Amino acid sequence: MASALKLFILAGEPSGDRIAADLVVRLRQRVSLSLVGVGGDELKAMGLAPLYPMSDLAVMGVSDVLRRLPLLLWRVEQTARAIRAGQPDIVVLVDAQDFSKLVAKRLKALGYPGTVILYVAPTVWARAPKRAAKLKPLFDEVLAVLPFEPEIMQKLGGPPTCYVGHPALAEGLNHVGGPEVGPLIVLPGSREGELRRHLLLFRAAIAGLADHPAIDGVVIPTLPALAQRIGEAVADWPLLVSVNDVRADRSALYGRAVAAISVAGTATLELAMARVPMVVSYVMDNHQARVFDKLGRPRVSLPNIILDRPVVTELAQSRPDAAAITASLRTLLDNKKVRQDQIAAFGELGDLMDSGAAGYPRQDPADRILSYWSRS
Repeated sequence: MASALKLFILAGEPSGDRIAADLVVRLRQRVSLSLVGVGGDELKAMGLAPLYPMSDLAVMGVSDVLRRLPLLLWRVEQTARAIRAGQPDIVVLVDAQDFSKLVAKRLKALGYPGTVILYVAPTVWARAPKRAAKLKPLFDEVLAVLPFEPEIMQKLGGPPTCYVGHPALAEGLNHVGGPEVGPLIVLPGSREGELRRHLLLFRAAIAGLADHPAIDGVVIPTLPALAQRIGEAVADWPLLVSVNDVRADRSALYGRAVAAISVAGTATLELAMARVPMVVSYVMDNHQARVFDKLGRPRVSLPNIILDRPVVTELAQSRPDAAAITASLRTLLDNKKVRQDQIAAFGELGDLMDSGAAGYPRQDPADRILSYWSRS
């Protein structure tokens, strides 16, 4: 066994960057680590010098992908060549599902003999169950952050999959919840496409709540790289808005929050872990809307997906509808029972996330990585 684990790790967006950084911390508690790859602020704080900016990979929807397709294809080739040249012991590709799959395919074509792990399971169970088996030749293992995914991947013939939890579990976000007055948390996303589609929409929605007695200002937790962009966009919002560093003490902030409006994504899981009542919105491009309708308009927020029932209000929109968001937020703020029902369900979700599903207990992601290194 080598004296240091040579790890290539890639994260394509901020949520994956946090997951990747958590893995690096866990590994460094156990072994000496040589780190190469692609990531954002979190991984850079771990000492990673990225091969290229993580923002190159942060795209949303078909239109954004097509706009950046030549760059994305070049980044696939660049990533695969860097892995082949560096010969790391283990490659961990965090989320960025389409990009990660293309990198894994290219590595196979180049004859890379090492271990390739996908961290964050693809949503094949929702979009394309038949694709699960096609992933099996590409990845030695999948590390899932949702407790029901290992069983589904097994049934669909996908790669070996285990449940490893989510970094939010370690953040101490599990408040009792339920202040009557407090800030409204606004989470418009981190990718440019998300911000473009949601910032103006959320502004219009909040304008209808400017005089609501339960709202004591608006807080937008975001990344330092986006703070100026978002700060300029919210300068004329009808409520006092502060733009905070998302890496700061979210536990204290979420503990004071009366409610939240968030795009669908990892943020909804973190809000649920913190017991913050929420409304979830997502504006789709035309292609996404067609696929969404074809799939029978499935659930889009992680609390609803994990608990398999409609716990939070979801507004998946093909055309922005600020009035619908305003009405849903007003119902949440005005009806204490609605908020308490969400908080109770979030407690159930937290227990499930902490332990894992029956037959698929939560495992430490570092243990899974090191189990492959010990075989080398």
